[in-house]
Amino acid sequence: MKIRSAVLRESGVTAPFASSLPLHIEEVELAPPGPGEVLVKMIAAGLCHSDLSVITGVRPRPLPMSLGHEASAQVMQVGAGVDNVRVGQTVALVFVPSCGHCSPCMEGRPALCEPGGNANARGELLTGHHRLSLAGSHINHHCGVSAFSDHAVVSARSCVPISEDIDPVEAAVFGCAVLTGVGAVVNTGQVRPGASALVVGLGGVGLSALLGALASGANPVVAVDVQQSKLDLARELGASLVVNAKDPDAVEKIREF
Repeated sequence: MKIRSAVLRESGVTAPFASSLPLHIEEVELAPPGPGEVLVKMIAAGLCHSDLSVITGVRPRPLPMSLGHEASAQVMQVGAGVDNVRVGQTVALVFVPSCGHCSPCMEGRPALCEPGGNANARGELLTGHHRLSLAGSHINHHCGVSAFSDHAVVSARSCVPISEDIDPVEAAVFGCAVLTGVGAVVNTGQVRPGASALVVGLGGVGLSALLGALASGANPVVAVDVQQSKLDLARELGASLVVNAKDPDAVEKIREF
């Protein structure tokens, strides 16, 4: 089938990108899903600094590549052997597919899946295939998702079913920002109930870390940013103290709290 996708053909182009336009909306060919794969229709996609890192060349990836790596989507077709999702179901697409068999996966750390990470670096799906092409030449998949498209074929291991009461627009950031922020608190920081937590920077990842700290039972939870609107949101979400980093007394306020 033919789809529209945002394709990067050259990295390291001159900024500002509003002028150099490194991404091009192209009509490309999408092959049907093979065994273990799923055809999805995108609902919403998040914009992440990791996409920018590919554009700038800070994170080298094989080109051309269809970008985008966190999204929500509706399952349209499933390949042979897929039993974790069904047609019509809404799913969140994660930036690292998990094979379920490598050491990190078996230890409960699927975001560190070794085959998934290797496939991402090669621009392939977890199954080892490319399903995007143009004029007979492969277009690489970004993190096995390529969310800046109207449709995509992904590994079933990139799909996490979500319940109907979750807004799919909000669910689009579950696949990277929420995983990264909450994972930093729960897995890396191993924050325990009653521990104090300080979150500096309240973007998508930072706010997710804030929610992760609160869900872990941390108290107090201090949120720091330079934008008052983000501090106000952090307070609404349950932060014990919000501090504007521009305040010359910011450090003292945190220490005294």
